[in-house]
Amino acid sequence: MKRTLLHFALPSIMLSLVLPLSSAYGQQSPFKNLRAGMLSINSEDLLDHIEVLASDDYEGRGPGGIGEDLTVEYLIGQFMRFGLEPGNPNGTYTQEVPMVGIQSQTSAELSLKGTKVPLTFPQDYVAWTTRPEPQVAVSDSSLVFVGYGVQAPEYRWDDYKGANLKGKTLVMLVNDPQVPHPGDSSRLDLRYFKGSEMTYYGRWTYKLEMAAKLGAAAVILVHETGPAGYPYFVVINSWGRENFTLKTPDGNQGDVPAATWFSYDRARSMFQSLGYDFEELKQRALSRDFAPISLRAKLSLSLKNSVREITSRNVVARVEGSKSYRRDQHIVVTAHWDHIGINNKLEGDKIFNGALDNASGVAGLLELAEMFAGFNRPISRSLLFIATTGEEQGLLGAKYYAENPYVPMSKTVANINIDGLNQWGPTRDVVVIGRGASSLDTLVEQSAAIQKRIVKGDPESEKGYFYRSDHFQFAKKGVPALFLNAGIEYLGRASSYGPKKRREYRENDYHKVSDQIKPGWNLAGAVEDLRLLSRVIYRVGQEEAIPTWTPGSEFAEIRRQSLSSGER
Repeated sequence: MKRTLLHFALPSIMLSLVLPLSSAYGQQSPFKNLRAGMLSINSEDLLDHIEVLASDDYEGRGPGGIGEDLTVEYLIGQFMRFGLEPGNPNGTYTQEVPMVGIQSQTSAELSLKGTKVPLTFPQDYVAWTTRPEPQVAVSDSSLVFVGYGVQAPEYRWDDYKGANLKGKTLVMLVNDPQVPHPGDSSRLDLRYFKGSEMTYYGRWTYKLEMAAKLGAAAVILVHETGPAGYPYFVVINSWGRENFTLKTPDGNQGDVPAATWFSYDRARSMFQSLGYDFEELKQRALSRDFAPISLRAKLSLSLKNSVREITSRNVVARVEGSKSYRRDQHIVVTAHWDHIGINNKLEGDKIFNGALDNASGVAGLLELAEMFAGFNRPISRSLLFIATTGEEQGLLGAKYYAENPYVPMSKTVANINIDGLNQWGPTRDVVVIGRGASSLDTLVEQSAAIQKRIVKGDPESEKGYFYRSDHFQFAKKGVPALFLNAGIEYLGRASSYGPKKRREYRENDYHKVSDQIKPGWNLAGAVEDLRLLSRVIYRVGQEEAIPTWTPGSEFAEIRRQSLSSGER
């Protein structure tokens, strides 16, 4: 790293270029710490961190291997260098996260009207289990099509209609029902769900939870790139290898025994063989009157598992607040350090370096940690920086921390999550994933205005990004959470440039070995976004009021109960 100073002292003329005094902050302080600290965030240091974390030496930062050891060592070293104290009350910088790795050899076949049809892995399907057992088998389990698999009382929607589905294999569509407006089929009926924006009912995790609740033997998720939010190769790279789950006393017996993704072509062919038109079935599933359809089909599936227990680690560091009456209240800043690791079955490059996802986010977390640790006078509330493990495996590290926190959730005033930074240059806008959910949005808008920027909602809200990163585990505990994303209006570029770059990354690099540092990277936009986040964190740390969920939010009542009871 080029910069080693832990306390900032810059000429006032330089500081005035960074943060003009604004009545929006409502304080008399000249914000010297904040102004100088923001100048310390720069592209060069971000790139230094990313080059280390995304190097081949780190082997794709998979949990439980050399890559984890090197990553944890690097992060601890940086936190110590910056002067942060250990975040674990036992005096260490790590929280041990007990996990189980399950590598499955699978075989599967369908029985369609009595005709046996073998399935080819991974072209036709990908299967996995969270049960750490030598073998998990599903034998001649009858298939039932349950539409979107949603049970949402607030919309008077129930795809199950009381059917007995114990021991069955549930065939489900991904995402929410996109219900057309009764008077204009070109629009969606906003009385149901959130229109084009995915709710948690649309996430595959919810669908597996429902299947387990109903006693199903297995689940078939029908993959479609648009509704899922990613191509089928992401399914292969993410689930078609060793998968991790948290170690539990009962061996995850409460989970559905087996889960699969079927490729779109295989699913469509299956329905056609049974005499159904897949598109017509999808249309039927868009009605509240839909009821489960028993199919003349059965699934037999075998997963022979190699199981290993590992102790992975969240890396946790702390900056203590300056006010005695507030320092027990914490702002938690998160970014996941893990990625996909290595796939030795691939030809050529086998390492999933994860430069953008999420070496860049960890680099941003480190820059913010160094900035706030370098303040001559810390902010009033304390800060906890957590580099989490197992995000790519289902937000596991964040889930474990949320269930075993070092700071009670009632004393955690906000979570700021960083998952990927802007690699394509400065933008006129910044995106808030789940915009409108909490009062943190107001702080983002005020901070963006100082940068002469605007705030937008997620341009791809149908992909459900709010439920796909670590902040969701804090939101589920009632903690107001903020997840920024790169803007789409790039300065000096055509309006099509931002959406094009997003699409190119998703199609060419997301969860692929090609997610590496590119010659054309421009981290100036990432620097702006991190400086914006630093303003938000400063405001939350200094102001008397704490962030709140917007009335009507699905998390508001959880927060109310947490604060009233003082629960963990």
